[in-house]
Parts: sequence; structure tokens; C-alpha cells
Amino acid sequence: MTVRILFAGDVMGAAGRRALRLALQEFRTAGEVDAVVVNGENAAGGMGITAAIFTEFRAQGVDVVTAGNHVWDQREILQFIDTEPRLLRPYNAPPGTPGAGWVSVPMPGGWQLGVLNLMGRLFMHPTYDCPFRAADLALAARPADCRVVVVDAHAEASSEKYALAWYLDGRVSMVVGSHTHVPTADERVLPGGTAFQADAGMCGCYDSVIGVDRHAAIRRFIHALPGHAAPVDGVATFCGLLAEVDPDSGRALRVERVRRDYPPETGEATT
Repeated sequence: MTVRILFAGDVMGAAGRRALRLALQEFRTAGEVDAVVVNGENAAGGMGITAAIFTEFRAQGVDVVTAGNHVWDQREILQFIDTEPRLLRPYNAPPGTPGAGWVSVPMPGGWQLGVLNLMGRLFMHPTYDCPFRAADLALAARPADCRVVVVDAHAEASSEKYALAWYLDGRVSMVVGSHTHVPTADERVLPGGTAFQADAGMCGCYDSVIGVDRHAAIRRFIHALPGHAAPVDGVATFCGLLAEVDPDSGRALRVERVRRDYPPETGEATT
């Protein structure tokens, strides 16, 4: 028996939510996935995630939602993250931070899905504890029957994500990068059986600058003035990584980079 695990890159605003919803409908209808992990830290207008959006993702078949440096942008998350074990923040956050960065979820068929959320330290704000040592701590404490582990490596530098993947090769099933909103063409299964992609890319509108209004982004680069650039809507693109995994050993057998485009829908929110 093998299982197919889908990791969806950063969901950016309304376009990202639409891309995720439509892609999951297709995957579920075709019976192509057994588990879904989604980075949702930009789902609420590009800034954080709300309880309503988390509930929406769960209803669509998302098993675990991960986050990163934008996890606290919506202040309401402080009121519910401790009650939602399937909503993660980076595991290597300082001690005492609300929420958790690791979860083990029982799946149909009797296997366990472990998900570990880590944040890199190079060029990131805030700077968290060492993700390498944090991974060691998390994996040392995982249940003995949890052999399938997906790691969201939320980091800016591809070098840090590569190093983390090689460090964890053979100990986890997938290390998938998030945060940069640009999919990389480097998907592979490492020699120890760990599926890897430096960045899964963004679920959102690519007629933009990493999901936000391109004109506003250009103005910020030219004039160096602060300001919030809102997410844009349009053609919604789903980007993610699909891996086939042996649940008994936790080894990835095959990996596939996924991209699907969906036209705009009338009457939907645009942020």
C-alpha cells in the first residue's frame, strides 16, 4: 500500500483560496490524494488566517494547516490556535508561544500523518530558534507508529531549505519549502527517501508581484515608502507538491510538481 500526500504552497488571498478549493475538488473526485497539508499564513487578505478560513479549509478536506512569519497578523488567532491542533505555527518559536508546531493525525487506513512546521533563520523576521535542533527535538518525541512526516520548511533562503532537507533525509517523508511564493523546478526524492522541493510556490494570482498588486509593489521599490499592497484576483493558480509514500517505512517513492490554473469567478471576494 502507498499513500499520496499533497502539500499546497502559500495560499494568498481570495485567488489562492479559490485555487485551493477547485484543485482539491478535482483531486478528491479523481481519488488522487490521501492527505492534504496547506500553508495558510497568507489566506486572509495576504495577512494571516482567520478561524472562518481555517474551518473552510478543513471542510474542503485539508488535514493540517501550517504557517510562518505571518501567523500572528490576524490577532484573533490568539483566541483559537490553542484549541485547533491541526493549525500549526513554527515549532521553533520561543518557549511559551501559543499553539503548537507539530501534530500527528490518525488517517483512514490506520496510518499516522505527522506534520512539522519549521521557520528558517536567514533573512527572516522574527528570528526563531535553530530549525535543525528543533527538528531533532520534534522527531525524538514523535509517536512510534508515526512514520509518515511532512515538514513545511518556511524560509527565505533556498540554501537553508536544501541543508534542512539533507539533514532530515531518511528521517521524514517530505521536506517542502514555503514562503517565497515562487515554485522551484527542483523536485526530487533524496537518496534516503525524503521528497523535496525548495519551494512549492503560491496558490494565488501570478499576474502580480508574489500575489500582491504589481503597481503598488513597483511604487514601493522605486519610492521606498511603506504601505500595504493588497492581494490581487484574476487567474487563480494552484501550486503544490504531490508525493507517493510508503506508510510502513515513511519513504517517499515518487514526487510530482503540480500546477493548475483556474479563471476568475464572478461574485467572489477579492481579498
